[in-house]
Parts: sequence; C-alpha cells; structure tokens
Amino acid sequence: MSGKILFVVIDQLRADCVHGALATALDLPNFRRLKAEGVTFSQHYSVTAPCGPARASLLTGLYAMNHRSVRNGTPLAGHLPNIATEARKAGYEPLLFGYTDTSTDPAGRDPNDPDLKNYEGLLPGFSELVQLRLDSSYSWLAELKAKGYDLPKDYWDTYRAGILKGAPHAAITGPALYRAEDSDTAFLTDQTLRALSVREDQDWFAHVTYIRPHPPFVAPAPYNAMYPPEAVPAPAGAGRLGALRQSHPFYEAFFATPALKRLYIGFDGHLDRMEPDEARAIRSVYFGLASEVDAHVGRLLDYLDESGQADDTLVVLTSDHGEMLGDHHMWGKESIFDPAFHVPLIIRDPSRREAAGKVVENFTESIDVAPTVLDWLGRKPPLGFNGKSLTPFLEGQIPDGWRDHVFFELDLSDPLEPTRYQRHFGLPVSACNVAVLREERFKLVHFNGGLPPLLYDRHVENGEGQDLANDPAHAPELLRLSRKMLDHRMAHADHARSLMKLTPDGVTSGG
Repeated sequence: MSGKILFVVIDQLRADCVHGALATALDLPNFRRLKAEGVTFSQHYSVTAPCGPARASLLTGLYAMNHRSVRNGTPLAGHLPNIATEARKAGYEPLLFGYTDTSTDPAGRDPNDPDLKNYEGLLPGFSELVQLRLDSSYSWLAELKAKGYDLPKDYWDTYRAGILKGAPHAAITGPALYRAEDSDTAFLTDQTLRALSVREDQDWFAHVTYIRPHPPFVAPAPYNAMYPPEAVPAPAGAGRLGALRQSHPFYEAFFATPALKRLYIGFDGHLDRMEPDEARAIRSVYFGLASEVDAHVGRLLDYLDESGQADDTLVVLTSDHGEMLGDHHMWGKESIFDPAFHVPLIIRDPSRREAAGKVVENFTESIDVAPTVLDWLGRKPPLGFNGKSLTPFLEGQIPDGWRDHVFFELDLSDPLEPTRYQRHFGLPVSACNVAVLREERFKLVHFNGGLPPLLYDRHVENGEGQDLANDPAHAPELLRLSRKMLDHRMAHADHARSLMKLTPDGVTSGG
C-alpha cells in the first residue's frame, strides 16, 4: 500500500491519562480527537522498560528476552531487523525526529567510535533529521542559544524550575527557563512540520518521538500552572508504604537507597520520605507536560488536515512505557505495577474510516506495533518477530487464538556498578530480573534468583496490595500461571532461524 505514516511515540505517558482513572482530570483534546477518529487499544502494554529496552521491543517486534538490550546502554545486536530496515524494503526512507535510544552494537566498531560512548544512539534504518535526545539535545540547545537564552553551564540546570516567590514547592511547579514556544516539545514539532512541508507530494514515514512528559519534571508557562496541585488526584495506595515494604524484598530494595534524583532538579532521591503535597505538585507538572504534548500533537494533526494528507496518512500514537506517578509510593518505571507498563495506543487508518471511535479491549503489546505498520505497507514481518499485526482489529475482527494475557520483563541489574537491587538481594547480574504475566484477573510476578513470587487477584479490593502466593487456597492458580509463563517463554523463543529449513529446493520457512 502506498501512503504516508506518522508514528508518534510519547515518552513515559501512562494509559489512564488518555483513557481511564486520570483522563477526566486532564485536558487532552487532541488525544480525544484522535480516539474519535481512530481505534483505541485500551489494554495495551509495553513489554519492558526503561526507555532503551522498551523502544528496542517496540521497533524490533521482539520481547526483551530475545533482543537482549535489557537496559539503557546495553547494545542492541546490529543484525536484528526492525521497523525501519523493513520499511526500506517497501521503498520508504524512515525519517526520525527525536530519538530511538538505541545502544549501538560494538561489533566491527573501533573502541574510540563516539557511537559507543553514548547510550542514546540511532536504530539502523532511520535517517535522523532532528537529533533531540534527553542527555544531549544539542539541536534544541543551539536553537535556544540562537534565540538569546543564557544557557546554564550545567546541562541539567536547563531543566531546573524557576522559583516563584511564596509559592509552595516552587522548585517543582515553577516555570522552566524557556518559553512554551521555545520548549523541546515545540522545537521538535516545528522541525517536523518544516521537514514534511517539502515532502507533501511523496510518500513519507515520519517517526516523531517526544521526550516529555519524561523527567526531569519541569514545564514552561502556562503549562506549569495549568493543574493546581490541590486539584490533582492523589496517588493510589497512599499511606501503605510500611505494608508494601514488608510484603516483598523487591519493595524494600526499591526504597532502600535514594533514587531517581532527576525526578525534578533539586530532588534528594528519598522516595520514601515524599510528602503528599509534594507528590501532588509533581503530578501537576506531569499533567501540564502531557497537555503540552497534546497541543503539539494537535499541530501535527491540523497539518495533515490542512495540507490534504490526512486521507493518505496512517497515524499511530503510543508511548514507550508508563510512569508510576507516586502510586504505591513509587515513581518512574522500575515497577511491576500496571501504571509502569500500561500505555496508550491509538491507530487511525485512513482506509478504514468506518472503524472510527472503536475501542479494542483485547490484550495487545508493544511488539505488535511494528508488524502492524509493516502489514499496512504490504510487508510481511520477519520470521523472528514476536508481535502480531493488529490489522484484523482495525477491521472489526478478533484473530483466532489471540492472547489472553500480556507478558513484560524488567532487568534490575547493572554489569559495572551493582544496583540497589543487586546489593539488597545479593544477586549476580544474570539473576537480578523479573517477569510478569498478567491476565484479566490474576497477575503473576516471577523473580529470578530464588526470590519468592507474587500473585495478585485484581478482582478484589486493593488486589495489588495483597499477595496471594503463599495462600494455600490459591496454590492451583500459582502453579497454573507459573506453567503458563514457562509455556509463553518457550513458545516465543528466538525463531529467526528455527522456522527455517534447508531443503533440496533451498531455504524454506513455515510456522
């Protein structure tokens, strides 16, 4: 199929900001607009975190257990096919506006190669038109400097909130040093629209990746004050920190030492000491950043309408992973709770306008996005892809044998400097990880290294606050889910070569 592709990924946006518990508290008109015009996948999950691993899975269609780029800075094997290399086979040049967070494969590279000194590398197959990365946003900084901004010597002070006299938590809710029209979100959108404006007579593939609402949490005016902290919904599970820490070694390790010191510039990392009003203040800035991204996504959608390209453009909007936002006193994405992995996915297919406004409640995973886009391009995904095309759902059908669960993984180790989890558990790198199998009702959390599992029943009140793994009455469920997780891992092992067979007629494949 010929046409255009707008593939938007928003960093660290959790699903319930778009549809769910928090959606009514946020003003996101353009996301609502896209939902009304497309298909919403309400039970969509990232299969891993943080950013690098999550995007590796999103773009390669592989579980982390197969691509093995399991942490930021861990190389992604260069031979793996991905959405960009496969789109090129359909005649497209995939254009990147932003970042893929791909840690470069060192094979065949000199140790002095600069690409091996930065975890925020480029996924093979993409043409990087705008380099905008969290740790090194040089193109945006150059724009700020050209506009006369006095940039701080310390890069991270660029994200320090301005102090408002007499304002509570001014270090959080104060405005950014840059104006809204000059933010990284605005800059990325400006550059995208500029590049696409001279490509309107051709098919294009634009991968647009917004950093916000990723930390450090700071927003330009007026977004910093759009949601008064006192009006923001409080985090779930507040006041249960003691019980949570006692329920499993994972939670005790999570709060054992200061962490996430760049949650906002000036934060001391003591998540366990955060006061309720501080949590609300941070959430209010996160909400403001989400609204800012929504406004700029609206600019992209308006451009498609005004230029007459909307009827030719597949629009895919999703997030790499979620954000705990203080739920269960946790922040970031190093968690086994749903907010860290439950992410939005909206697809607007110009050839299937009759599907507008539909909501798919079946479980889908981030690894399904790449094969869906390739399917739209008329390309079969490579044999090794774990994900499946979502096209049947866009046509109102449920594929035979579709999954009744989601599976996600989280690596908790570091090969150079032991993490707080490695120190707390006394585990080596290869044994400090966790896998989760989540059904509609039950959720199994399996820890490596001999740590006890967790079993949650989501149909009871405070379901993820009550571990049932040691309850004899739930022993059958624990065994069933453990077997199911093992089956899942065995069935989804790397099949890039195992589905091939050499015959007198040459290489054949099946399965």
